[in-house]
Amino acid sequence: MRIVLSDHHFWGGLGRSRLLAGLCDTFGLGLSMHSNSHLGISLAAMTHLAAATPSLGYACDTHWPWKDPDEDVIAAGALSFSGGAVAVPTAPGLGVELDTDALARLHEQYLGCGITERDDTAYLRRFQPAFDPTPPRW
Repeated sequence: MRIVLSDHHFWGGLGRSRLLAGLCDTFGLGLSMHSNSHLGISLAAMTHLAAATPSLGYACDTHWPWKDPDEDVIAAGALSFSGGAVAVPTAPGLGVELDTDALARLHEQYLGCGITERDDTAYLRRFQPAFDPTPPRW
């Protein structure tokens, strides 16, 4: 079986990801979700999206549990893993509360770090010099 590993950041947001899920279902493709190095807001969004996607037949993947808890912009407690899964938050909106002090601290960290663009291609070419970043054509 062919499986599409979607990422709501890469695929254009929640609405586009739902469209992708429908296309996968229509064409008999498996579907999973991935989100790399994201914050709790994004994990909450992916959790809601996964819960609302009946054709999601494979486990979702995230790096969120390995980040430093002080490196997030949401108040602690809304998201937690149990048995390898995250319960869908039930509070209004995405179910998480923004920690504005943490947001301000991390924004200052971002401004001070000097890195304003991500270059995954250059990083990957350190390990695979022939890496081609051209997205596949469906």
